[in-house]
Amino acid sequence: MMKLIDTIPKNKKLILFDGVCNLCNDAVLRVIKYDKKNVFLFAAIQSKTGKEITKELGIDISKLDSILLYVPEEAYYSKSNAALKIAKEFLGYWKLLQICSLLPDFFNDFLYDYIARNRYKWFGKQENCMIPTPSLKAKFLE
Repeated sequence: MMKLIDTIPKNKKLILFDGVCNLCNDAVLRVIKYDKKNVFLFAAIQSKTGKEITKELGIDISKLDSILLYVPEEAYYSKSNAALKIAKEFLGYWKLLQICSLLPDFFNDFLYDYIARNRYKWFGKQENCMIPTPSLKAKFLE
């Protein structure tokens, strides 16, 4: 039986995000805005698709406080590694974030974890996952 992750086009990268987090939803909208090469697809971790993909990857979402970036036939990345790999796809001031990749992972993840732990307090939380507009629907896995 074919796994759901095997249906993701090889030329795409999947971002799994916290669909009820205002900060995460804003970040997704920014990624869409700057994704001029149309590289990224999205799924909320809480969605049926998000749950199935994390299960196929062997990730316990109850212990997850992070975005995930799944690159078909390569690997998946979390926390600061995911954020930096996403930003690497963009031009302009986004390239400045690559300076962070010179720092040790534990430092970047410490900062990432601090923001992740406080994201609901600082940015708020929605009752339900974001529903994409009709024009953005093709970028989201259901």
